[in-house]
Amino acid sequence: MITFDRVTVRYADGGPPPLRNVTLRIEEGELCLVAGRTGAGKSTLLRAVNGLVPHFTGGTLHGTVTVDGRDTRRHPPRDLADTVGVVGQDPLSGFVTDTVEEELAYGMEQLALPPAVMRKRVEETLDLLGIAELRGRALRTLSGGQQQRVAIGAVLTSHPRVLVLDEPTSALDPTAAEDVLAAVTRLVHDLGVTVVLAEHRLERVVQYADRLLYLPGDGRVRDGSPAEVLAGVDLAPPLVQLGRLAGWTPLPLSVRDARRRAGELRRRLDGVDPPAPRPAPDATPTLTARRIVVRYPGTVAVAGVDLDLHAGRVVALMGRNGSGKSSLLWAVQGSGPRHGGTVAVAGPDGPVDPGTLPPGRARRYVGLVPQTPGDLLYLETVDAECAQADRETGSPAGTCRRLLDQLAPALPGDRHPRDLSEGQRLALALAVQLTAAPPVVLLDEPTRGLDYHAKRQFAALVRELADAGRTVVLATHDVELVATLADRVVVLADGEVVADGGTAEIMLASPAFAPQVAKVLAPAPWLTVEQLTSALDPA
Repeated sequence: MITFDRVTVRYADGGPPPLRNVTLRIEEGELCLVAGRTGAGKSTLLRAVNGLVPHFTGGTLHGTVTVDGRDTRRHPPRDLADTVGVVGQDPLSGFVTDTVEEELAYGMEQLALPPAVMRKRVEETLDLLGIAELRGRALRTLSGGQQQRVAIGAVLTSHPRVLVLDEPTSALDPTAAEDVLAAVTRLVHDLGVTVVLAEHRLERVVQYADRLLYLPGDGRVRDGSPAEVLAGVDLAPPLVQLGRLAGWTPLPLSVRDARRRAGELRRRLDGVDPPAPRPAPDATPTLTARRIVVRYPGTVAVAGVDLDLHAGRVVALMGRNGSGKSSLLWAVQGSGPRHGGTVAVAGPDGPVDPGTLPPGRARRYVGLVPQTPGDLLYLETVDAECAQADRETGSPAGTCRRLLDQLAPALPGDRHPRDLSEGQRLALALAVQLTAAPPVVLLDEPTRGLDYHAKRQFAALVRELADAGRTVVLATHDVELVATLADRVVVLADGEVVADGGTAEIMLASPAFAPQVAKVLAPAPWLTVEQLTSALDPA
């Protein structure tokens, strides 16, 4: 179905080619997972499948890419639209209509399908992805996860033979991610659709994959079964790390496989307790929010939420897509709508409501990085963004750049922010916000686009912020990050707090939010491979 024959891609910036002499074949009805570090060339590989590389991205392509017998050199993306459906990392940037139902129908309209066929496929897709209740909603009022499901649905309605997905679960809660992956798997098994899927959260996807293409970052592509490829690389989900720690061969790719082999590991851990949680915070909160209410037409996004945030703590805000997490963060920070309630942040001259301050001053009290970090970036180069952040906050020159280097080392200063990968753009936006040194930092889905290495660096930075006395709130669906980093978990549902407590207490009680290690070793209270490593090898 898809053939790469000695493919090399070079861009005009003169950097090393993201793909170098790549030869591979993806058969019809395969689910092919593409993995690699941020910036390794995954998006380039995906874009080459439907001709976006080089027709729209620039650069040069040497070799041949053929899809269903058509050479992408002679067939640009518009000629492949009936065969290849593509969903990018940023769903909102790909929408062309105003409402969910219109977006689902748009692609079929371009293919001139009969109205009766269009109506039937729209209904099937709404049910398949569980978004029927969103049919009349404006796309811009949806949460990031809801937008992602709509973007996938807009492609599925055209019934493509090849489906290319770039991080399709990055903004989805665990249950929604399972639903989407189940739908994609049904397309593969029942309809023979070929799926090429890039994803950083391998723990969600690897068990469904027939093949794994791993890009080490030097232009090559390692091709093989997921277990074989992961055995020889340092980019691995928690289950694979657990298998390495326990000495299991072959490595497990699903929780079921790991549980079947975990008996000896459970016996080794018998009588050993996980590390104790961090000490309780000071009694006086840094930020106090009372009876926060946020409304949108036809819905109440936040319904009278109270929240106390303490210095030196990392708080995870969790809940299904559309539960009100992002709306609560924007209301607390002051830039978003707040239709009721109060917010007070401790300041040198007494409590301050950031919502009453100009944006420049509000950033000194509460910093917020949104789901689409590019919204904060408006200058021509990375260096210009860093310099502007230093000037706006009165920080010494180079402060923002040093923060950026902790998250994304060696990022070219002359690169335009819109030419960065999602992970690199997030790192830049986060560095810009942290330059103001606010006591409270709010991060909305901060690990979208980050590989496991970058995520560890991000977690280390967040822990440094907390150790320095700042308060960090993460609105996230990344249960593995929460298990590793958070001191406290607050769960929202329909705009209300339904659970609030210590990380282990909340995560172990929830099948949906439990990390992989907890699922394998339940009912023992272990959350992460790092905890197990410390317990089994104290030295």
